Amino acid sequence: MVVEHIVIVGGGLAGATAAKTLRAEGFTGPVTIVAAEAHAPYLRPPLSKEYLLGKAGEDAVPVVPKGWYAENEVGLRLGVSVTGIQPDARTVQLGDGTLLDYGFLLLATGAKPRTLRLPGSDLAGVTTFRTLDDSRRLRGALAPGGKNVVMIGSGWIGMELAAAAATYGNNVTLLGLEDIPLAGAIGPDLGRFFRGLHEANGVGFRLPASARELTGADGTVTGVITDSGELLPADIVVIAVGVVPGTELAQAAGLALDNGILTDASLRTSVPGIFAAGDVANALHPFTGQHHRSEHWSNALNGGKVAAKAMLGLEATHSTIPYFYTDQFDVSMEYSGFPALAAGAEPVIRGSLEAKEFIAFWQHGSRVVAGMSVNWPRKPQPAQKVIKALISAGVPVPAERLADTSAGLDQLLPEAA
Repeated sequence: MVVEHIVIVGGGLAGATAAKTLRAEGFTGPVTIVAAEAHAPYLRPPLSKEYLLGKAGEDAVPVVPKGWYAENEVGLRLGVSVTGIQPDARTVQLGDGTLLDYGFLLLATGAKPRTLRLPGSDLAGVTTFRTLDDSRRLRGALAPGGKNVVMIGSGWIGMELAAAAATYGNNVTLLGLEDIPLAGAIGPDLGRFFRGLHEANGVGFRLPASARELTGADGTVTGVITDSGELLPADIVVIAVGVVPGTELAQAAGLALDNGILTDASLRTSVPGIFAAGDVANALHPFTGQHHRSEHWSNALNGGKVAAKAMLGLEATHSTIPYFYTDQFDVSMEYSGFPALAAGAEPVIRGSLEAKEFIAFWQHGSRVVAGMSVNWPRKPQPAQKVIKALISAGVPVPAERLADTSAGLDQLLPEAA
């Protein structure tokens, strides 16, 4: 195997998994991870779930144990940014003046939270949410309870953070641009399910509504004025209105972009020697023949593996079915599939929304393209395993059969027909 320096830009799951895969596949050459944050690569899901709720400590956050990098001779350049890429020379320029040569370069630069340019958005107590430091600060602020929290954003992160804030005993109000939270992702009926779950646990909603101004006293936030003129008291304001892929380096280096960095199914970009993985990659998916960009941990995990193997000349395609999960109050939800293919389809429900135990299937031309399980028993067959198998099989399944609870879930699979 030719020994060339592999440089990984980004300190998240995709980058760390790529490094781990390189070593597991026998690559003995130099590997360097360059990360703007001062922390070793870490997982993001716990930041809005177990860690934020105090159910897990910081030992649950790192991708690999602390000593793994030294033991496997993987260099870590933490707290330093990459300021430029020179594809012709195959070098990257670091903010501290260092110039690194590379044989292959992986861009795992993730995404950055959107901000809102509002009067008062620079007040203390106002935050976006993305990093370990964000989660630390928010956990410390929420944990005592008894505070007025205004959540701006009704997507998955906004809803998770609202659930955590309410669980700590805070007074939570959520603003969103949709009439129904999450309706754009899972449709109105299931969006109402999650809204009802939150309302039953004390979360208030203003929908559709947006923030017009943040008020403050002595440099600290005191309230949010909505577009209707309502003043909501606020000790803490969290802006959770989505993220944008971190494409600045790629753009300056001349890589092809479209809602992220465009790649083929093996995560190669338009520039030889440069790969992209994780939130920033808009990858061609073999199943759909279309490009998909996913902001979930499963995509980062699998993308890191694929990019590493492809760099080594191994056959590898990013062909796994997209997956994510959320925990809110007493609801544990898992989702697999392609939201773009499911858009506009009426979900087929197996089980009971009222009992908070059900599976929602989305079909495209009678074929299952996505499925969401809520508090579904994992035995005798995990729901997500069946959902992924149905999506991969691509065979028609009658809606009434999907909804029929008299037959076992495994009876839906093609081999059981």
